Amino acid sequence: MKRILASLLVLLSFGCKVKSTATTTQKNHLTKKENMKKVVFVLTSHDELGNTGEKTGFWIEEFAAPYYELADQGVEITIASPNGGLPPIDPKSADPSSATEDTKRFDSDRAVQEKLKNTVKLADINAADYDAIFYPGGHGPLWDLVSDKNSISLIETFYTTNKPIAFVCHAPAVLKNVKIKDAYLVKGKKVTGFTNEEEEAVGLTKIVPFLLEDALKANGALYSKGENWAPYAVEDGLLITGQNPASSKLVAKKLLEQLNK
Repeated sequence: MKRILASLLVLLSFGCKVKSTATTTQKNHLTKKENMKKVVFVLTSHDELGNTGEKTGFWIEEFAAPYYELADQGVEITIASPNGGLPPIDPKSADPSSATEDTKRFDSDRAVQEKLKNTVKLADINAADYDAIFYPGGHGPLWDLVSDKNSISLIETFYTTNKPIAFVCHAPAVLKNVKIKDAYLVKGKKVTGFTNEEEEAVGLTKIVPFLLEDALKANGALYSKGENWAPYAVEDGLLITGQNPASSKLVAKKLLEQLNK
C-alpha cells in the first residue's frame, strides 16, 4: 500500500512539474510576442506611369530587402496600401536584370506573396499599434501617397510620438506635404532620395510629376547624395532616408538599430 501511495505521489509531482513547465513556456511565448517590435510597411496603389501607357507600382527590391532584414530579426510586419488588397509591382523591378538575393527569395516565398495580396487599407492603420513606419519606393508613390491624407497623418503621428519613420528611393516623396507645427517636416533635416541624375538615367525626368531631389530641397531639406546607384542612407533623428534601390537594406539596418535602442 505504501508503495502504491508513493508511486501516486511521484506521478502527481511529475504531472505538476509538466503543467508548471508548460505554463511557464506559454507565458514566455506570450511575453516574447508582446515584446516583439511591430513595423507597418506602406506600399503604393498607383499603377499608371504618367501618360506613357506603361505600368508602375512599388519596386520589389525596396520591399523585399528591408522586409527580410527586419523579419529575420523577429520584427512583426504589417503591409498596408491606400486601396488595400494587392498593390501593383513595377514590372521593371521583376525583370531578371534587377534580381537580387532578396528578390529571388521573395519570388519563392508563397507566405509573403499571400500576405501581399491582402494588404490592410491605410485608413485602418492605427499608429499606436506600431513602433515604426517604413515606405518602400517605386514611382507609384509620386502619384498617390504624396497627397494621401491618411499617409500624411500617419507620418506626422509617428514622428510626433517619437517613433522612427523610414523611406527609400522615391518614397521620400511622400514627405512632400508632411508638416509639423506648420513647417515642412524635412526643413533643416538631413535627407536623401532618388537623384535628378538617376531619374534622367532611367528616362523619366519629363514623365514624373516632380523631381524628388528638387522637391526635397524646395521644402528646406539638407539634401545630400552618394554615387548614382550606390548604397547611401542618411539618418537625422527619427528620420531615415535612402537614395536608391541599393540603399534598401542599409535603411532597414538603421531602422533596426533605432528599434533596438
